Amino acid sequence: MQQKEKTSTPIAGYSYTIDEGQLLEDSQRKDTMTINMGPQHPSTHGVLRLILTIEGETVVKAVPDIGFLHTGIEKTAEAKSYHQALVLTDRMDYLAPLNNNLGYSLAVERLLGIEDEINEKIKFARVILAELQRIASHLVWLGTSALDLGAQSVFLYCFREREIILDIFELVSGVRMMTSYICPGGLQAELPTGFEAQVRAFLKLFPDRLREYHDLLTNNQLWLERTRNVAVLTQEDAIAFGTSGPTLRGSGVVWDIRKVFPYSGYEQFDFDIPVGSAGDVYDRYMVRMLEMSESLKIIQQALDGLPTGPYRVQNKKVTPPPKWQITGSMEALIHHFKLFTEGYRPPKGEVFVRTESPKGELAYYLVSDGSPNPYRMHVRSASFGNLQALPRMVEGSFLSDVVAAIGSIDIVLGEVDR
Repeated sequence: MQQKEKTSTPIAGYSYTIDEGQLLEDSQRKDTMTINMGPQHPSTHGVLRLILTIEGETVVKAVPDIGFLHTGIEKTAEAKSYHQALVLTDRMDYLAPLNNNLGYSLAVERLLGIEDEINEKIKFARVILAELQRIASHLVWLGTSALDLGAQSVFLYCFREREIILDIFELVSGVRMMTSYICPGGLQAELPTGFEAQVRAFLKLFPDRLREYHDLLTNNQLWLERTRNVAVLTQEDAIAFGTSGPTLRGSGVVWDIRKVFPYSGYEQFDFDIPVGSAGDVYDRYMVRMLEMSESLKIIQQALDGLPTGPYRVQNKKVTPPPKWQITGSMEALIHHFKLFTEGYRPPKGEVFVRTESPKGELAYYLVSDGSPNPYRMHVRSASFGNLQALPRMVEGSFLSDVVAAIGSIDIVLGEVDR
């Protein structure tokens, strides 16, 4: 009988390949079974397929198979102007579009050489919006991961508060999710009347709501049994697999880009970096819960110190003229037309900018060849790095713990499949 030829399919973001021959061999073992989790499984938080080899209820081997949601965002950006490419960033981690906008805008501003022209008002407003977005993203994580483990009420409570944040985003941009509000050169529009009042109302309301979540879960015996000593990731493995954000800090590594490489004025704010010790699902849960409290502190400081000033840099290279000028000045009209049809041309060069998104480290690498379009845009996404560590977390664990592990790393497949 002719032996089946082994073929290997590369798995982006993991240290080994799918060996089809090995999978066949695993599936023919009498003491194990190879099954699919996904790509339609509701707990995979996107279009993720896991190939699991199980022995009874124990996971012997786990292989992530990604690429089902490949959007081609990085390549598409090369055919767009720098301003047009902004809207693509909203659609990577679609639960934190403002954080994506911020990282991209900082990279373009550095490429243009105008980062020193960004005033304090723009910086503080960006921080307020980015931290509100962090809380909104964590609320989706908390609600869905709790739902995966059977805590249905928490899901409804979390989305109740998330709606308030989305109302604020709609106030400033007219859009609830894909705002593209933070843009190269500043903000898309002036902060509207009522913005400060709505944010302060949320700051007053949310601490009590956060305590409700703690009352429901933090000391809940069922929650503790499903999360304590489950999907453990050691410090060494967390670093070796390239994890970041709450996944890394849950393993006890004190690393936050807002502190290590401050951007957009974060060095002016006083906040702590929550870390875990055991590196299990419960520690990753607690890190995110405490991060929401720290985000409230940052927003309060930024709002109290929010200065006045223009919402965009006064630089004709990237800033369109005010609308009132367009109706009375041919030069202003031509300037507006050329800026939005041809775009601006950064000088030749390359930049690398790191930010801290809700999922972890989000970095943009941009290359300019002097044309209006990026020659190359590459994104170092947090979800892609965190997903690499999933097999290390679940191999040797029960099958039921895979669901808890996936929820604890808070991946979004739009950010993985770029």
